Amino acid sequence: MKIKGKIHSFESLGAVDGPGLRFVVFMQGCPLRCLYCHNPDSWHISDARFQLTPEEVFEKIHGVLTFIEGVTISGGEPLIQADFCCELIDICHKYKLHVAIDTSGIVSLKKTKTVIEKADMLILDIKDVINDDCKTLTGAGNESCIATLDFCKKINKEVWIRQVLLPEYTMKDEKLKMLGTFLTNYSCITKVELLPYHTLGLEKREELGIENKLSKTSPPTEQDVIHAIDILKGFKKLEDIIS
Repeated sequence: MKIKGKIHSFESLGAVDGPGLRFVVFMQGCPLRCLYCHNPDSWHISDARFQLTPEEVFEKIHGVLTFIEGVTISGGEPLIQADFCCELIDICHKYKLHVAIDTSGIVSLKKTKTVIEKADMLILDIKDVINDDCKTLTGAGNESCIATLDFCKKINKEVWIRQVLLPEYTMKDEKLKMLGTFLTNYSCITKVELLPYHTLGLEKREELGIENKLSKTSPPTEQDVIHAIDILKGFKKLEDIIS
């Protein structure tokens, strides 16, 4: 029986999920429960809007081939559907398309090594540099994420790092300095993005009856973001790749 991916949605011409214009496949299902998640409707895999084979997904990609530079498989958490991702990557590579995987690294390497090896790059979300704080923020620790990054370093797989700047959580000077120190150990990282927390997911949470534990948290100001970026730019190995 042909494998079918459980899919949340698509974006035909995404400009922020990897290099150049990209077709983005948002997979359904995620084991994390990030306090700031703006797509809580992607959490439960049984709520998938589409169930499609890799070939059927590529039919959608094929329609914009002349406009895109690559494909990004995102989520949700795409690596909980590792076999589907592998098959879609193989089809994309037949058409010489660059493929990125946007992941939290939460899935065990035992299940994800093959996908990581096949992908051209990873966009890896480091939720929190401190393990216990990561559990508070997402419901799980950061051990698997770090193991994923270690594996990328071992096989020299290109990685973009992302972290959400969340006041009172990740947006503390001491934590940003810890993050900077940590990231300097990885030559495979070619870009670091600090993403300011926003409140776009609050309405979805209300609709789904999900408690908002950040009701008293405001998004960082532009100056807050500049300050955070400046801290990471203080690390010589990061100064040219931070944004």
